[in-house]
Amino acid sequence: MSVNKISKTIISFRWLILLFVLLVTFFMGSQLSKLTIDADVLSSLPDDDENALLLKKIGEKFGGNRMGIVILETDNIYQTEVIQHIRSLTDTVGNIEGISSVSSLTNIINIKGEDGGLEIGGLIDPYALPETEEEFQLLRENIRANEMYKGSIVSDDETSALVIFTLDDDANVNEVARNVIDKTQSIELPEKLYYIGSPMLITYIAELMKNDLTRLLPIAFLLIAIILFFSFKSVSGVLLPLITALIAIVWTLGTMSLLGYSMSMISNNIPIILLAIGSAYTIHVINRILVLDSSDEINVVSRALNYVMVPVILAALTTAIGFISFVFGAYLEMIVEFGIFTALGTFTACLLSVFFVPAVMEILPRRNKGKNEEKSKNTFLMRRVLLPLKNILFHHAKLTLGIWILLIALSIAGLFSIKRSVDIQEYFKKGNPTREAEKIMVEKFGGTKPVFVLFEGNMQDPEVLQTMMETSAYMEKSPDIYTSMSVAKLISEINLAITGSREVPEDQEMIEQLWFLLEGNEVMQRLVSEDLSQGIIISKFKSPDNQSKKAFAAYMNEFIQKNSSENCKIQITGMPFVDITMDRSLVNSQLGSITIAIIFVIIIVGLMLRSVRNGIYASLPIIAAIMILFGVMGLTGISLNIATVLVASVALGIGIDYSIHIISHFNTAYQNYGNTEKAIEDAILISGKAIIINVISVSAGFLVLVFSEMVPLQYFGILIALSMVSSSLGAMTLLPAILITLHKKENQIIK
Repeated sequence: MSVNKISKTIISFRWLILLFVLLVTFFMGSQLSKLTIDADVLSSLPDDDENALLLKKIGEKFGGNRMGIVILETDNIYQTEVIQHIRSLTDTVGNIEGISSVSSLTNIINIKGEDGGLEIGGLIDPYALPETEEEFQLLRENIRANEMYKGSIVSDDETSALVIFTLDDDANVNEVARNVIDKTQSIELPEKLYYIGSPMLITYIAELMKNDLTRLLPIAFLLIAIILFFSFKSVSGVLLPLITALIAIVWTLGTMSLLGYSMSMISNNIPIILLAIGSAYTIHVINRILVLDSSDEINVVSRALNYVMVPVILAALTTAIGFISFVFGAYLEMIVEFGIFTALGTFTACLLSVFFVPAVMEILPRRNKGKNEEKSKNTFLMRRVLLPLKNILFHHAKLTLGIWILLIALSIAGLFSIKRSVDIQEYFKKGNPTREAEKIMVEKFGGTKPVFVLFEGNMQDPEVLQTMMETSAYMEKSPDIYTSMSVAKLISEINLAITGSREVPEDQEMIEQLWFLLEGNEVMQRLVSEDLSQGIIISKFKSPDNQSKKAFAAYMNEFIQKNSSENCKIQITGMPFVDITMDRSLVNSQLGSITIAIIFVIIIVGLMLRSVRNGIYASLPIIAAIMILFGVMGLTGISLNIATVLVASVALGIGIDYSIHIISHFNTAYQNYGNTEKAIEDAILISGKAIIINVISVSAGFLVLVFSEMVPLQYFGILIALSMVSSSLGAMTLLPAILITLHKKENQIIK
């Protein structure tokens, strides 16, 4: 079926199309209330990665990935009143439904020998809190003497203490974390409280995402509406792009909910992106209709659709490819889901702009009928921007190419300075309580990135426990590991209290007797499995530097390879190891997604425009824009992370639209006029106008993200806006300059 027949069919079935869109929108809108937010990075880790899979298994078996921390900060922990407050926090947290265990200075296990016997109890007697300086000094000495607790429950500078809690397997993470925050703050303690750990981060990020959506999306809509009003000065020119974008958002998020997916910290960007894409396609359709509407011709909508249908569909295909490319090589499942659903939203926006928008425009009365076409050329945009631009290009095409070559060269220089970061703390602004909590944990408690060493063997076997002790000692030689906890250390502490030797007994019967003293203690659930066939060492890694993580991984893997045996199989994992893979995937997925997207763009554009050469030309401006994007990132120090890694492919997907509209319009105009200058002028004055309107509105929409509470999203908005401006300039200057130069050289136009 020809484009002309499709256009006429759309107009004929306009009422049916409107009814269909209304019904589907109502249904998808009803699904939005069921859409949930999941900000857990761990749940997005792939099951085919050994470190990620092992980390998930340890989290499920030992609760290591569901631990939260309340930090109490004051001038001096060793005061009776402060100890009372720590006890209040501990009791409050422990009484919250969904929390399986809680430990702090006031209830932590303490092992000591006394009068030839052994006492296993609390570090502090809850009924006789220390009051005198002598009692506090004894408490200090007991903490410092215990290898597992020094620097892990009270900071060395004595200004901070931790209350550590673990969630039940079936607990609602967001609900429990919110209860912890609300109930501990309701005590109204004079000390400062900070919250950190996986449950707290998940909840805090989820709340920030919800706030961003409800606060920023309406602002973006308002900004785009104002820009569209001054651009089109018509109700349809303002409302239709926004309504189309809104419907695309509702359909996409409704589909996510319907299929059981949740919003992640990455898919949080989908509404803003679809607002930009949905309005972009509609702007081109409306602009072409209004151009034809200024004449006395009939069948304006269907004729306009004949011109823009192929470019809009082609733009949507290439944009969708940019998003689908995330499926290949992305490490986190949330990025894959983002790619799939944003591509779906793009396709939806395209269908709406081709079917829904013309149907509405056909129903609306023609307000511009009989208006002088020359009047539209007398606007500020035409006189001061587009016509001078056309003249500059024809008189200075080679200079234009030279400027672009210089910009690309400068960008390549900045490209080598790009930094990578996978630290989740970079999501928060400086001064944010969560970031401050992370800072306290790094400076005073050895960090927050968990490290787990899993041992498979008989946990009461002296050889296995001795290997655990040797592994702990070896780990703690690393500058980024401060201390560690394991059942082997507990046994050695009991042995110290009895025999005076901090060693694991060589006799298994002796170990079993000591083990009996630990049974029933909740700390054992976090250290050994019920059947005693598995045990873990728990530690924390301090440095956020990726090279330090790589050095530690190599350091530990060498030891494990030498000491793992049939009787005692050793495996190590944790966030430093996952971060290494994630960092590597940032580069691989970035290069892979861009390469795939560019190749497919060239092929598809080449096929639809019947020229591979045209496909290459269409891709040149966006390649230049991406180079500038990376150059700016390198020169300004903006890190490549799990949010900004999306920028290049998103920019490619959206930015390629501009080149497609220019080259498609240029080819059509040249066939009509047979004159290069006239064809360039026509493309710039008509498609160029829509591109400028689109760039300003899209950039404004994305720049709203500057007000996000999450730092990477601020950079995401800035970088997308930058790439939109550079790709539009490339489409309206670099691409025409190339076409003009080639025509002069070959004395023929590219068809």
